[in-house]
Amino acid sequence: MCKTSIYEARNNFSALVKSAEEGEVIALTRYDKPVAVIISYAEYESKSSKEVDWLSKWRKENADVLDDSGLDFAPSRECPDYSKDPWA
Repeated sequence: MCKTSIYEARNNFSALVKSAEEGEVIALTRYDKPVAVIISYAEYESKSSKEVDWLSKWRKENADVLDDSGLDFAPSRECPDYSKDPWA
């Protein structure tokens, strides 16, 4: 992993993007603290597709818990529905 300041990244952006395309991960820092990361688009896609797959799998596994169609929800005075009559 390569670390560089945002100021230096601004001056060498093309070179940093080329490094990211080649597989290098670049951490951008502000006052020596990491604030952002530059990665290749292919790596970004692989990470984001894993997150979506994980969420879809979790929803399928927990579909019975997430299904609230059989529950009877009655309005309460603690949380009135003002969409019908705002002065009720």
